[in-house]
Amino acid sequence: MDAAPQDKMSIQVYPHISNRVKAAFVDAVVIILLMLLFTDVFSRFESVPDYYKIVAFVFIFLAYEPVMVSVFGFSLGHFLNDLRVKRHSNPSKNLNIFLAVLRFVLKSLLGWISLLTISGNPERRAIHDLLADSVVIFFKKEV
Repeated sequence: MDAAPQDKMSIQVYPHISNRVKAAFVDAVVIILLMLLFTDVFSRFESVPDYYKIVAFVFIFLAYEPVMVSVFGFSLGHFLNDLRVKRHSNPSKNLNIFLAVLRFVLKSLLGWISLLTISGNPERRAIHDLLADSVVIFFKKEV
């Protein structure tokens, strides 16, 4: 007997570490490309103060993932790997910007240590997910 439609909606599939590493790699490439784009734009002006360049690069690095995750529920790397970042306490909602920034900062500080903890959790939540009330799930389109 098939499960009721709401039962199918509540079933979450959690990605393995390899899926999350692929998403992180794509995001790293996107950040590098954005920095190259800004470098090209800055080179078209005669004199751009170093302060503006530093602010632009720091903004790209620090804002890309948190803004994408809070607004859309995914970064480009997550999107291309069919992943979504949602609130653990309410998987129908995206993280707010504060939780998205917290998640990103913790993920950056803890690095691989955080990702390696995924296998020890049934919902495959890394340390940064546990501390930021987030969960990464596969996005399945309805057919």
